[in-house]
Amino acid sequence: MSVAKKLIKCVMLDLDGTLLNTDGIVGNVLKVLLGKYGKDWDGREGQKIIGTTPFEAAAAVVQDYELPCSTIEFLSEISPLFSDQWCNIKPLPGANRLIKHLKSHGVPMALASNSPRESIEAKISYHDGWKNSFSVIIGGDEVRTGKPSPEIFIEAAKRLSIEPSSCLVIEDSVPGVTAGKTAEMEVVAVPSLPKQSHLYTAADEVINSLLDLQLEKWGLPPFEDWVEGTLPLDPWYIGGPVVKGFGRGSKVLGIPTANLSTKGYSDLLSEHPAGVYFGWAGLPASGVFKMVMSIGWNPYFDNKEKTIEPWLLHDFNEDFYGEELRLVVVGYIRPEANFPSLESLVAKIHEDRRVAERALDLPLYSSFKNDSYLRSS
Repeated sequence: MSVAKKLIKCVMLDLDGTLLNTDGIVGNVLKVLLGKYGKDWDGREGQKIIGTTPFEAAAAVVQDYELPCSTIEFLSEISPLFSDQWCNIKPLPGANRLIKHLKSHGVPMALASNSPRESIEAKISYHDGWKNSFSVIIGGDEVRTGKPSPEIFIEAAKRLSIEPSSCLVIEDSVPGVTAGKTAEMEVVAVPSLPKQSHLYTAADEVINSLLDLQLEKWGLPPFEDWVEGTLPLDPWYIGGPVVKGFGRGSKVLGIPTANLSTKGYSDLLSEHPAGVYFGWAGLPASGVFKMVMSIGWNPYFDNKEKTIEPWLLHDFNEDFYGEELRLVVVGYIRPEANFPSLESLVAKIHEDRRVAERALDLPLYSSFKNDSYLRSS
């Protein structure tokens, strides 16, 4: 057990992209509004506007798309469109778990966001118990300058009467990480942009998602919900025809993964962090089988699209391309990782298989084998 780096007394959390999955909503709203100006939102601003203040984000879009309006006018047009969407924003995986855990252990929390205070309050009002869990809530309009200035975090520490060096900041954006480090706090980055972890080198630790947060590293009470190397999740469902994949599962890895068409599931996949999961798989003609699967960009092969590759833990005599495959995902094993060699990748996948096979025999997970979704065709 490594010695805790520091004894942390409080946790400061960003909101958009850290606790709430706002990226998709932002894209949808910009698509609609830019469409009115005859422009296509292509997501290129995504990187520029993550973690900025609303005014800076609006200014970047107005400038880059050469819109015939001022930043203020654009903001006044877009703000009500966003407000209408706040009720649809989902918490990111692990957000509820983290807030509940820290609250139940009496660890003070601050919510510090570049958004205006009013919009922070509106967004969190849709999430049960969040507002009362924070000792301090502070918006970008309550300080002179937003992140990357450290002012918002320093002010939050002052209101909590806690030394900045005893605070842990959890952030998804580069401006947020910069703000936390300049405030002389410890910072864990959970990048909201895929494949951009190299931009976050200033952080003390970079993790793939909140599911991978190890609080004991910071002297905080550890999560106690892992079961034999697996983290139980609220089950989620995905299905579709098995498509010919990249052909590398069997050929290169010796592992016969079934590739599911991700058509119609891009929103669902964007909700779940890249990583290794497990559960049950149903094939109408053959039955229900244990399953371990990866979601992500597969760093070893550097995929361009987020894919889902389930491995049915059963020896089949023939291919089942074209068959309808139904999956119930019940637990999480680990984040996606890059491997130095093909051998180490294959070894890790076999280890994932062993973890999943053992876990799926536990009553906690085995009960889902009878889920009606697996049998409906």
